Amino acid sequence: MTFNFDKIISRQGTNALAEDGYENYLFGASSAEPLNLPSGDLISMWVADMQFAAPDAAIDAVRKRLEHPIFGYTMNFDDQLYDAFGAWCERRYGWSFEREQMMVSLGVIPALFALVEYICNPGDKVLTLTPAYGYFKHAAVQQDRELVTSPMRECANGDYEIDFDDFERKVSDPSVKLFFLCHPHNPTGRVWTENELRKMAELCFANGVRIVSDEIHCDLTRSCVRHVPLAKLFPESQDIITCMAVSKTFNLAGMMVATVIIPDETLRTVWKSRNYPFINPLSLAAAVGAYQDGEAWLEELRVYLDSNFEFLRKELSAKLPLARFKVPEATYLAWVDLSAYFDSSINLTRFFLENAGVILEGGEMFVDNGAQRIRLNLASPTHQVQAALDKIRDAILNRADAGTTQTLMSA
Repeated sequence: MTFNFDKIISRQGTNALAEDGYENYLFGASSAEPLNLPSGDLISMWVADMQFAAPDAAIDAVRKRLEHPIFGYTMNFDDQLYDAFGAWCERRYGWSFEREQMMVSLGVIPALFALVEYICNPGDKVLTLTPAYGYFKHAAVQQDRELVTSPMRECANGDYEIDFDDFERKVSDPSVKLFFLCHPHNPTGRVWTENELRKMAELCFANGVRIVSDEIHCDLTRSCVRHVPLAKLFPESQDIITCMAVSKTFNLAGMMVATVIIPDETLRTVWKSRNYPFINPLSLAAAVGAYQDGEAWLEELRVYLDSNFEFLRKELSAKLPLARFKVPEATYLAWVDLSAYFDSSINLTRFFLENAGVILEGGEMFVDNGAQRIRLNLASPTHQVQAALDKIRDAILNRADAGTTQTLMSA
Protein backbone atom coordinates (compact mmCIF):
# COMPACT_ATOMS: atom_id res chain seq x y z
CA MET A 1 0.00 0.00 0.00
CA THR A 2 1.11 3.55 -0.72
CA PHE A 3 -0.52 4.93 2.43
CA ASN A 4 0.23 3.78 5.98
CA PHE A 5 -2.96 2.87 7.81
CA ASP A 6 -1.12 0.78 10.41
CA LYS A 7 0.45 3.71 12.24
CA ILE A 8 -0.83 4.40 15.76
CA ILE A 9 -1.39 8.13 16.27
CA SER A 10 -2.22 9.34 19.77
CA ARG A 11 -4.82 12.10 19.85
CA GLN A 12 -4.62 12.81 23.55
CA GLY A 13 -4.19 16.48 24.32
CA THR A 14 -5.76 17.60 21.04
CA ASN A 15 -9.27 18.05 22.49
CA ALA A 16 -10.37 15.09 20.37
CA LEU A 17 -13.82 13.82 21.29
CA ALA A 18 -12.68 10.25 20.64
CA GLU A 19 -10.09 10.30 23.43
CA ASP A 20 -10.48 13.46 25.51
CA GLY A 21 -14.25 13.88 25.48
CA TYR A 22 -15.77 10.42 25.70
CA GLU A 23 -16.65 10.55 29.40
CA ASN A 24 -18.85 13.63 29.19
CA TYR A 25 -20.43 12.66 25.86
CA LEU A 26 -21.24 9.05 26.71
CA PHE A 27 -22.04 9.32 30.40
CA GLY A 28 -22.80 12.98 31.13
CA ALA A 29 -20.82 15.53 33.08
CA SER A 30 -22.54 14.68 36.36
CA SER A 31 -23.12 10.94 36.19
CA ALA A 32 -24.86 9.68 39.31
CA GLU A 33 -22.54 6.68 39.43
CA PRO A 34 -18.80 7.40 39.06
CA LEU A 35 -17.00 5.40 36.40
CA ASN A 36 -14.70 2.62 37.54
CA LEU A 37 -12.00 3.05 34.91
CA PRO A 38 -9.49 0.22 34.46
CA SER A 39 -5.76 0.76 34.70
CA GLY A 40 -3.77 1.10 31.50
CA ASP A 41 -4.54 2.75 28.20
CA LEU A 42 -8.05 2.82 26.83
CA ILE A 43 -8.81 1.87 23.23
CA SER A 44 -11.18 4.24 21.44
CA MET A 45 -13.58 2.57 19.00
CA TRP A 46 -16.66 4.72 19.35
CA VAL A 47 -17.26 8.08 17.69
CA ALA A 48 -17.36 7.98 13.88
CA ASP A 49 -14.09 9.55 12.94
CA MET A 50 -10.92 7.69 11.99
CA GLN A 51 -7.72 6.88 13.82
CA PHE A 52 -5.85 7.50 10.55
CA ALA A 53 -4.04 10.61 9.38
CA ALA A 54 -6.07 12.67 6.94
CA PRO A 55 -4.86 12.44 3.33
CA ASP A 56 -1.95 14.62 2.23
CA ALA A 57 -4.27 16.11 -0.40
CA ALA A 58 -6.22 17.85 2.37
CA ILE A 59 -3.24 18.63 4.59
CA ASP A 60 -1.23 20.14 1.73
CA ALA A 61 -4.20 22.29 0.71
CA VAL A 62 -4.43 23.64 4.27
CA ARG A 63 -0.68 24.33 4.33
CA LYS A 64 -0.96 26.24 1.07
CA ARG A 65 -3.83 28.33 2.43
CA LEU A 66 -1.77 29.05 5.55
CA GLU A 67 0.77 30.80 3.34
CA HIS A 68 -1.74 33.63 3.04
CA PRO A 69 -1.55 35.48 6.37
CA ILE A 70 -5.16 36.69 6.62
CA PHE A 71 -7.97 34.46 7.88
CA GLY A 72 -10.95 36.77 7.80
CA TYR A 73 -14.64 36.05 7.36
CA THR A 74 -15.02 33.54 4.55
CA MET A 75 -17.94 32.28 2.49
CA ASN A 76 -18.20 29.95 -0.49
CA PHE A 77 -18.16 32.71 -3.09
CA ASP A 78 -16.23 31.12 -5.95
CA ASP A 79 -16.73 27.83 -7.80
CA GLN A 80 -13.77 25.86 -6.44
CA LEU A 81 -15.79 23.68 -4.07
CA TYR A 82 -18.62 23.19 -6.55
CA ASP A 83 -16.19 22.25 -9.31
CA ALA A 84 -14.31 19.76 -7.10
CA PHE A 85 -17.35 18.24 -5.39
CA GLY A 86 -19.48 18.27 -8.53
CA ALA A 87 -16.77 16.46 -10.49
CA TRP A 88 -16.48 13.95 -7.63
CA CYS A 89 -20.21 13.16 -7.71
CA GLU A 90 -20.27 12.94 -11.49
CA ARG A 91 -17.25 10.65 -11.59
CA ARG A 92 -18.24 8.32 -8.76
CA TYR A 93 -22.04 8.33 -8.97
CA GLY A 94 -22.99 9.70 -12.37
CA TRP A 95 -24.96 12.38 -10.53
CA SER A 96 -24.93 16.11 -11.25
CA PHE A 97 -26.68 19.21 -9.93
CA GLU A 98 -26.64 22.93 -10.60
CA ARG A 99 -24.26 25.32 -8.84
CA GLU A 100 -27.10 27.33 -7.33
CA GLN A 101 -28.54 24.18 -5.70
CA MET A 102 -25.42 23.59 -3.58
CA MET A 103 -25.48 25.15 -0.13
CA VAL A 104 -22.64 24.89 2.40
CA SER A 105 -23.20 23.98 6.05
CA LEU A 106 -21.03 23.65 9.13
CA GLY A 107 -21.78 19.92 9.01
CA VAL A 108 -24.57 17.51 8.23
CA ILE A 109 -25.90 17.60 11.80
CA PRO A 110 -26.33 21.41 11.78
CA ALA A 111 -28.04 21.01 8.40
CA LEU A 112 -30.52 18.51 9.86
CA PHE A 113 -31.41 20.89 12.68
CA ALA A 114 -31.85 23.76 10.23
CA LEU A 115 -33.95 21.81 7.74
CA VAL A 116 -36.38 20.60 10.41
CA GLU A 117 -36.87 24.21 11.45
CA TYR A 118 -37.30 25.43 7.87
CA ILE A 119 -39.65 22.65 6.70
CA CYS A 120 -41.68 21.66 9.77
CA ASN A 121 -44.02 23.70 11.93
CA PRO A 122 -44.56 23.10 15.65
CA GLY A 123 -46.67 19.97 16.03
CA ASP A 124 -45.38 18.41 12.80
CA LYS A 125 -43.67 15.03 12.80
CA VAL A 126 -40.41 13.70 11.35
CA LEU A 127 -40.17 10.04 10.33
CA THR A 128 -37.06 7.86 10.34
CA LEU A 129 -36.08 4.18 10.27
CA THR A 130 -34.71 2.59 13.42
CA PRO A 131 -32.28 1.78 14.86
CA ALA A 132 -31.20 5.33 14.16
CA TYR A 133 -28.33 7.68 14.81
CA GLY A 134 -29.11 9.66 17.96
CA TYR A 135 -28.86 13.10 16.38
CA PHE A 136 -31.79 12.27 14.11
CA LYS A 137 -33.93 12.37 17.23
CA HIS A 138 -32.23 15.48 18.63
CA ALA A 139 -32.82 17.34 15.37
CA ALA A 140 -36.41 16.17 15.02
CA VAL A 141 -37.77 16.98 18.46
CA GLN A 142 -36.69 20.62 18.64
CA GLN A 143 -39.32 23.33 19.04
CA ASP A 144 -42.32 21.04 19.55
CA ARG A 145 -41.72 18.74 16.60
CA GLU A 146 -42.06 14.99 17.13
CA LEU A 147 -40.03 11.99 15.95
CA VAL A 148 -41.94 9.01 14.51
CA THR A 149 -40.03 5.77 14.02
CA SER A 150 -40.47 2.84 11.67
CA PRO A 151 -38.55 -0.11 13.15
CA MET A 152 -36.66 -2.23 10.66
CA ARG A 153 -36.81 -6.00 10.76
CA GLU A 154 -33.64 -7.86 11.68
CA CYS A 155 -32.95 -10.92 9.57
CA ALA A 156 -31.49 -14.19 10.84
CA ASN A 157 -28.11 -13.35 9.27
CA GLY A 158 -27.87 -10.02 11.10
CA ASP A 159 -28.98 -7.91 8.14
CA TYR A 160 -31.85 -5.41 8.27
CA GLU A 161 -34.81 -4.80 5.99
CA ILE A 162 -37.51 -2.15 5.84
CA ASP A 163 -40.98 -3.08 7.08
CA PHE A 164 -42.82 -1.33 4.26
CA ASP A 165 -46.26 -2.02 5.73
CA ASP A 166 -45.25 -0.15 8.88
CA PHE A 167 -43.44 2.53 6.88
CA GLU A 168 -46.54 3.19 4.78
CA ARG A 169 -48.73 3.47 7.88
CA LYS A 170 -46.35 5.94 9.49
CA VAL A 171 -45.72 8.10 6.42
CA SER A 172 -49.48 8.32 5.79
CA ASP A 173 -49.97 10.28 9.01
CA PRO A 174 -50.93 13.82 7.85
CA SER A 175 -48.73 15.28 10.60
CA VAL A 176 -45.59 13.71 9.10
CA LYS A 177 -43.93 16.36 6.94
CA LEU A 178 -40.34 15.15 6.69
CA PHE A 179 -38.49 11.84 6.34
CA PHE A 180 -34.90 11.52 7.51
CA LEU A 181 -33.30 8.88 5.29
CA CYS A 182 -29.87 7.62 6.32
CA HIS A 183 -28.25 6.27 3.13
CA PRO A 184 -25.98 4.39 3.69
CA HIS A 185 -27.57 3.58 7.01
CA ASN A 186 -25.95 4.24 10.38
CA PRO A 187 -25.62 2.07 12.47
CA THR A 188 -26.55 -1.01 10.40
CA GLY A 189 -24.43 -0.24 7.35
CA ARG A 190 -27.18 -1.02 4.83
CA VAL A 191 -26.86 0.48 1.36
CA TRP A 192 -30.41 0.75 0.10
CA THR A 193 -31.18 -0.83 -3.26
CA GLU A 194 -32.73 1.17 -6.07
CA ASN A 195 -36.03 -0.65 -5.50
CA GLU A 196 -36.00 0.19 -1.78
CA LEU A 197 -35.12 3.81 -2.50
CA ARG A 198 -37.85 4.18 -5.10
CA LYS A 199 -40.47 2.61 -2.85
CA MET A 200 -39.62 4.83 0.13
CA ALA A 201 -39.50 7.96 -1.99
CA GLU A 202 -42.74 7.24 -3.84
CA LEU A 203 -44.57 6.67 -0.55
CA CYS A 204 -43.21 9.98 0.72
CA PHE A 205 -44.19 11.87 -2.43
CA ALA A 206 -47.69 10.36 -2.39
CA ASN A 207 -48.19 11.74 1.11
CA GLY A 208 -46.59 15.15 0.62
CA VAL A 209 -43.56 14.29 2.74
CA ARG A 210 -40.19 15.82 1.93
CA ILE A 211 -37.00 13.78 2.25
CA VAL A 212 -33.66 14.74 3.74
CA SER A 213 -31.22 12.10 2.52
CA ASP A 214 -28.16 11.98 4.78
CA GLU A 215 -25.55 10.39 2.49
CA ILE A 216 -22.49 11.26 4.55
CA HIS A 217 -21.20 7.65 4.43
CA CYS A 218 -21.71 7.27 0.67
CA ASP A 219 -18.02 7.14 -0.24
CA LEU A 220 -17.31 4.36 2.27
CA THR A 221 -19.03 1.39 0.67
CA ARG A 222 -17.36 -2.01 0.55
CA SER A 223 -15.32 -2.42 -2.61
CA CYS A 224 -18.00 -4.51 -4.33
CA VAL A 225 -20.97 -2.28 -3.40
CA ARG A 226 -22.33 0.67 -5.39
CA HIS A 227 -24.04 3.69 -3.83
CA VAL A 228 -26.83 5.42 -5.74
CA PRO A 229 -27.80 8.92 -4.58
CA LEU A 230 -31.54 9.09 -4.01
CA ALA A 231 -31.80 12.34 -5.95
CA LYS A 232 -30.26 10.68 -9.00
CA LEU A 233 -33.32 8.41 -9.23
CA PHE A 234 -35.70 11.39 -9.17
CA PRO A 235 -33.91 14.17 -11.08
CA GLU A 236 -37.08 16.27 -11.43
CA SER A 237 -38.05 16.13 -7.77
CA GLN A 238 -37.97 19.31 -5.71
CA ASP A 239 -38.59 17.39 -2.49
CA ILE A 240 -35.26 15.60 -1.95
CA ILE A 241 -32.52 17.41 -0.03
CA THR A 242 -29.17 15.61 -0.17
CA CYS A 243 -26.49 16.02 2.50
CA MET A 244 -22.90 14.91 1.85
CA ALA A 245 -19.55 15.83 3.39
CA VAL A 246 -15.81 15.31 3.27
CA SER A 247 -15.84 14.61 7.00
CA LYS A 248 -16.43 10.85 7.01
CA THR A 249 -14.71 10.21 3.68
CA PHE A 250 -11.39 11.92 4.45
CA ASN A 251 -11.38 12.09 8.27
CA LEU A 252 -12.06 15.82 8.32
CA ALA A 253 -14.94 15.90 10.80
CA GLY A 254 -13.35 18.68 12.84
CA MET A 255 -13.23 20.91 9.77
CA MET A 256 -17.01 21.31 10.03
CA VAL A 257 -17.98 21.56 6.38
CA ALA A 258 -20.73 19.83 4.42
CA THR A 259 -22.65 20.31 1.20
CA VAL A 260 -26.44 20.41 1.08
CA ILE A 261 -28.12 20.05 -2.31
CA ILE A 262 -31.51 21.82 -2.32
CA PRO A 263 -33.38 21.71 -5.66
CA ASP A 264 -36.38 23.74 -4.47
CA GLU A 265 -35.81 27.45 -5.00
CA THR A 266 -38.21 28.52 -2.25
CA LEU A 267 -36.47 26.35 0.34
CA ARG A 268 -33.09 27.64 -0.88
CA THR A 269 -34.29 31.18 -0.31
CA VAL A 270 -35.27 30.29 3.25
CA TRP A 271 -31.89 28.60 3.77
CA LYS A 272 -30.00 31.64 2.51
CA SER A 273 -31.98 34.05 4.66
CA ARG A 274 -31.74 32.06 7.90
CA ASN A 275 -28.70 29.78 7.81
CA TYR A 276 -25.27 30.83 9.10
CA PRO A 277 -23.31 31.49 5.89
CA PHE A 278 -19.67 31.63 6.97
CA ILE A 279 -17.08 28.88 6.69
CA ASN A 280 -13.58 28.38 8.06
CA PRO A 281 -11.12 29.24 5.26
CA LEU A 282 -8.96 26.24 6.17
CA SER A 283 -12.00 23.95 5.99
CA LEU A 284 -12.83 25.19 2.53
CA ALA A 285 -9.27 24.58 1.38
CA ALA A 286 -9.20 21.08 2.90
CA ALA A 287 -12.48 20.10 1.25
CA VAL A 288 -11.39 21.30 -2.19
CA GLY A 289 -8.00 19.60 -1.87
CA ALA A 290 -9.52 16.30 -0.73
CA TYR A 291 -12.08 16.16 -3.51
CA GLN A 292 -9.51 17.12 -6.13
CA ASP A 293 -6.63 14.85 -5.15
CA GLY A 294 -7.76 12.45 -2.41
CA GLU A 295 -9.25 9.64 -4.47
CA ALA A 296 -6.21 7.34 -4.44
CA TRP A 297 -6.06 7.61 -0.64
CA LEU A 298 -9.76 6.76 -0.38
CA GLU A 299 -9.47 3.69 -2.59
CA GLU A 300 -6.65 2.27 -0.47
CA LEU A 301 -8.61 3.10 2.67
CA ARG A 302 -11.61 1.14 1.39
CA VAL A 303 -9.44 -1.92 0.78
CA TYR A 304 -8.00 -1.61 4.29
CA LEU A 305 -11.48 -1.30 5.81
CA ASP A 306 -12.67 -4.34 3.86
CA SER A 307 -9.79 -6.26 5.40
CA ASN A 308 -10.64 -5.04 8.91
CA PHE A 309 -14.23 -6.14 8.51
CA GLU A 310 -13.19 -9.58 7.30
CA PHE A 311 -10.82 -9.81 10.26
CA LEU A 312 -13.66 -8.91 12.63
CA ARG A 313 -15.96 -11.47 11.04
CA LYS A 314 -13.42 -14.26 11.49
CA GLU A 315 -12.54 -13.22 15.05
CA LEU A 316 -16.17 -13.14 16.13
CA SER A 317 -16.86 -16.48 14.50
CA ALA A 318 -13.91 -18.08 16.28
CA LYS A 319 -13.98 -16.34 19.65
CA LEU A 320 -17.53 -15.08 20.19
CA PRO A 321 -19.48 -17.63 18.16
CA LEU A 322 -22.88 -16.61 19.54
CA ALA A 323 -22.49 -13.02 18.38
CA ARG A 324 -24.51 -12.10 15.30
CA PHE A 325 -22.71 -9.95 12.78
CA LYS A 326 -22.92 -9.27 9.07
CA VAL A 327 -20.25 -7.27 7.30
CA PRO A 328 -21.99 -3.96 6.49
CA GLU A 329 -22.33 -2.80 2.91
CA ALA A 330 -20.94 0.61 3.86
CA THR A 331 -19.46 2.75 6.65
CA TYR A 332 -16.53 1.82 8.85
CA LEU A 333 -18.90 0.92 11.69
CA ALA A 334 -19.67 -2.63 12.81
CA TRP A 335 -23.06 -3.32 14.39
CA VAL A 336 -22.75 -6.46 16.52
CA ASP A 337 -25.58 -8.31 18.26
CA LEU A 338 -24.45 -9.63 21.67
CA SER A 339 -27.89 -10.66 22.90
CA ALA A 340 -26.64 -14.22 23.43
CA TYR A 341 -24.26 -12.90 26.09
CA PHE A 342 -26.15 -10.02 27.72
CA ASP A 343 -29.69 -9.25 28.75
CA SER A 344 -31.22 -5.87 28.03
CA SER A 345 -30.55 -4.54 31.53
CA ILE A 346 -26.81 -4.18 30.88
CA ASN A 347 -25.47 -0.82 29.72
CA LEU A 348 -22.90 -2.12 27.25
CA THR A 349 -21.18 1.24 26.80
CA ARG A 350 -20.33 1.30 30.48
CA PHE A 351 -19.67 -2.43 30.78
CA PHE A 352 -16.97 -2.52 28.12
CA LEU A 353 -15.34 0.70 29.31
CA GLU A 354 -15.06 -0.52 32.88
CA ASN A 355 -14.35 -4.19 32.19
CA ALA A 356 -12.39 -4.10 28.94
CA GLY A 357 -10.94 -0.60 28.69
CA VAL A 358 -12.62 -0.23 25.29
CA ILE A 359 -14.60 2.92 24.53
CA LEU A 360 -17.50 1.92 22.30
CA GLU A 361 -21.16 2.74 21.87
CA GLY A 362 -23.76 0.32 23.13
CA GLY A 363 -27.10 0.14 21.42
CA GLU A 364 -28.62 2.26 24.18
CA MET A 365 -26.91 5.25 22.55
CA PHE A 366 -29.12 4.90 19.45
CA VAL A 367 -32.80 5.48 18.77
CA ASP A 368 -34.75 2.25 19.38
CA ASN A 369 -33.98 -1.36 18.39
CA GLY A 370 -30.45 -1.19 19.79
CA ALA A 371 -30.59 -3.22 22.99
CA GLN A 372 -27.76 -5.73 23.42
CA ARG A 373 -25.91 -4.38 20.38
CA ILE A 374 -22.60 -2.57 20.17
CA ARG A 375 -21.20 -0.32 17.47
CA LEU A 376 -17.48 -0.65 16.82
CA ASN A 377 -15.45 1.82 14.77
CA LEU A 378 -13.09 -0.19 12.54
CA ALA A 379 -11.32 2.85 11.05
CA SER A 380 -8.29 1.98 13.15
CA PRO A 381 -5.04 0.09 12.59
CA THR A 382 -5.75 -3.64 12.42
CA HIS A 383 -3.57 -4.47 15.41
CA GLN A 384 -5.55 -1.95 17.47
CA VAL A 385 -8.79 -3.61 16.35
CA GLN A 386 -7.35 -6.96 17.39
CA ALA A 387 -6.31 -5.65 20.81
CA ALA A 388 -9.81 -4.26 21.38
CA LEU A 389 -11.48 -7.51 20.34
CA ASP A 390 -9.25 -9.49 22.69
CA LYS A 391 -10.24 -7.18 25.54
CA ILE A 392 -13.93 -7.43 24.64
CA ARG A 393 -13.77 -11.23 24.57
CA ASP A 394 -11.92 -11.39 27.88
CA ALA A 395 -14.48 -9.10 29.51
CA ILE A 396 -17.30 -11.38 28.41
CA LEU A 397 -15.44 -14.47 29.60
CA ASN A 398 -14.83 -12.91 32.98
CA ARG A 399 -18.46 -12.04 33.60
CA ALA A 400 -20.05 -13.47 36.69
CA ASP A 401 -22.76 -15.08 34.60
CA ALA A 402 -21.52 -18.68 34.75
CA GLY A 403 -24.01 -19.92 32.19
CA THR A 404 -22.93 -17.46 29.54
CA THR A 405 -19.26 -18.01 30.37
CA GLN A 406 -19.57 -21.78 30.17
CA THR A 407 -21.36 -21.55 26.83
CA LEU A 408 -18.58 -19.36 25.45
CA MET A 409 -15.76 -21.52 26.78
CA SER A 410 -17.22 -24.69 25.33
CA ALA A 411 -17.90 -23.20 21.90
